[in-house]
Amino acid sequence: MFYRNSASTGLWAVRWLAAAVVLAAMASTAWAEEPSITRIEEDWELVIGEPSPNSDAPQVTCAVSPLSDMNSYSATFVVNHHEAPAFAAGGLQLQAWNGETLLASRRAPNQAVLATPGETIRWTQVMKKTADGVEFEVLNGSSTTWGGFGGEGTLKLPIAAPIPNLNGYNPENSVEHSGVSYAGNRVQSLVLKRVRAYTDEGLLAEDANPRIVHSTSE
Repeated sequence: MFYRNSASTGLWAVRWLAAAVVLAAMASTAWAEEPSITRIEEDWELVIGEPSPNSDAPQVTCAVSPLSDMNSYSATFVVNHHEAPAFAAGGLQLQAWNGETLLASRRAPNQAVLATPGETIRWTQVMKKTADGVEFEVLNGSSTTWGGFGGEGTLKLPIAAPIPNLNGYNPENSVEHSGVSYAGNRVQSLVLKRVRAYTDEGLLAEDANPRIVHSTSE
């Protein structure tokens, strides 16, 4: 896990609502009630500097939650290591949590260790509201070390959770609780590039404002 005990800011649903008004060309019309968000997509980009295969470095964790903090239901995507049921070097793992309790985890089939200097890794983290809870998934992954990853349910975790929708989601919460957990000097950048929110009717809002989580150039 990574930075799981910090508080984060709220009010992101208000920003989504404002963006949705613009996107729908309804600036002069107030919403009768807040739209119910049922899917969130986060596009991430990780650029490696000089990896160290012998020390399993670097290691990265990206977190997401349907709520405004990480004190309840959340997921973490760990890169170049996995932590459950025990620590092991290399690979990719998706974990679902309730506070400090691990609910489930799933590893990608390819468990290679990062070894390519300058490698760029991209993926999309998805949360989807289901009938009895939330489904976390990693999709559209691309890399040199692991090739394509995600899709076909290889990194998908459904959990039971009494959450009516994903309106509590806040991208700043994801940024605050994500980062390079080991050997930050070996990562050029980690960026949350883009966020999309959907209702059952389709795309509600898109935020293309890049959020820099880690950069060695700063």
